Amino acid sequence: MASGQRAQWKGFIKFGEVTCGVALYTAASTADRITFNTINKATGNRVNRVLIDSETQERVEKEAQTKGFEIDNGQYIIVDPEEVAAAIPESNKTLEIEAFIPCSDVDDVYFDKPYYLTPDKMGGDAFAALRDGMKNSNVAAIARTVLFRRMRTVLIRPHGKGLIATTLNYDYEVRSSAKAFEAMPKIKIQGEMLDLAKHIISTKKGDFDPATFDDRYEAALADLVKAKLEGKSLPKPKKVEVSKPNDLLAALRESAGIMKAAAEKQKRTAANANTGTGRERSARGATTKSAASKAAPQRKAS
Repeated sequence: MASGQRAQWKGFIKFGEVTCGVALYTAASTADRITFNTINKATGNRVNRVLIDSETQERVEKEAQTKGFEIDNGQYIIVDPEEVAAAIPESNKTLEIEAFIPCSDVDDVYFDKPYYLTPDKMGGDAFAALRDGMKNSNVAAIARTVLFRRMRTVLIRPHGKGLIATTLNYDYEVRSSAKAFEAMPKIKIQGEMLDLAKHIISTKKGDFDPATFDDRYEAALADLVKAKLEGKSLPKPKKVEVSKPNDLLAALRESAGIMKAAAEKQKRTAANANTGTGRERSARGATTKSAASKAAPQRKAS
């Protein structure tokens, strides 16, 4: 892994009777985002957070704090931190693969956090055998282990030279889509409206490239901080232009017209470029032929 990046977890991966050492590295991080501290306006000093008793309003020192589970409004069962620690499953530091499944079997709504999974120095061969075997079989692996004080289910897939391990949400953590969509009316789009929607989609097809998506909020914060630092006026937000047509069909027709005109313009540009290239080739050919005829010796008829 890249120098300076610390492994989040080190342990073993086991498939069948084969075991090799591995390490998990964070694949996605918010560490580079702009963050702010809470400041006292009057003094300009940073504000520290202090825990206070909700009834007495008195400060509660760390040694006087404990855990509690609310069973009723304002009624708690006290649970000591030592009791919580004792409830954590015992870890053998092993990602034990329980099954190999088709890669498409897991709905991505269950995806939690991704981690890069790499071999240690002595486990390269076994790791590569697992990676290449999964690639050739087009399968993913389901494993379980204790990660970060909790028993986690992990989806493991081939990824570049290594593997990617994604922790999965439990079923009780994923909300039902049926409940989310139950209030939606039953609408079936067909005819011209469907054709226009399909046309717009076809003209906007492309490939996913994450490098082309900029974080506009982060960029706006950076501009704001820079302006404050330089004592300049704050950047004005761009005005949002609201679409004029309120009728869906009219909006689709307008969008399809714009897309069609753009596509036709692109075709004409390409055609003109090809025509120009053909003319240039013809011109070069004629010039070459003329020069060759002048250079060739003239024979007299016998």
